[in-house]
Amino acid sequence: MKPQPYIVGGICVAVIALCTPLIAQTSSKSGDVKPEKSEAISSTPSPAKESTRPIPFHGMISAVDQNAKTFAIAGKEQSRVFKVTGKTSITKAGKTASMKDITENEEASGSYWKNTDGTLEAKMVKLGPMGKTKTSAPSPAASPKALTSPKP
Repeated sequence: MKPQPYIVGGICVAVIALCTPLIAQTSSKSGDVKPEKSEAISSTPSPAKESTRPIPFHGMISAVDQNAKTFAIAGKEQSRVFKVTGKTSITKAGKTASMKDITENEEASGSYWKNTDGTLEAKMVKLGPMGKTKTSAPSPAASPKALTSPKP
């Protein structure tokens, strides 16, 4: 039964030897960046924006306030009010548009940021129905004449 103390002692020495480099890496030196700055940078989000990625939206515009530069999209439970700013990109039929072009009962899609104060700031607004526009003439490959072979 003498090998047991040696095994336990060997395991302790091995654990200490493996943990020492990890402890040395995590300890700060006097020449390193001050912890106050690194904590302040990582813990304080941008004062204007809470989310780092824009959130998509799609729906019918239920209300527009040209003076406040806001529009609302009706939802299942409640409507969302989006604020249009100078940074907001507005397009209609692929062309640049303005706040004046946003009207009630029009389909809109785009993306927004949720600010720390709870307001929704529109990043991009596309007015009009989603999807590709329909072409007036059918393509030759889809026509019935192209699919049938000529009779001899």
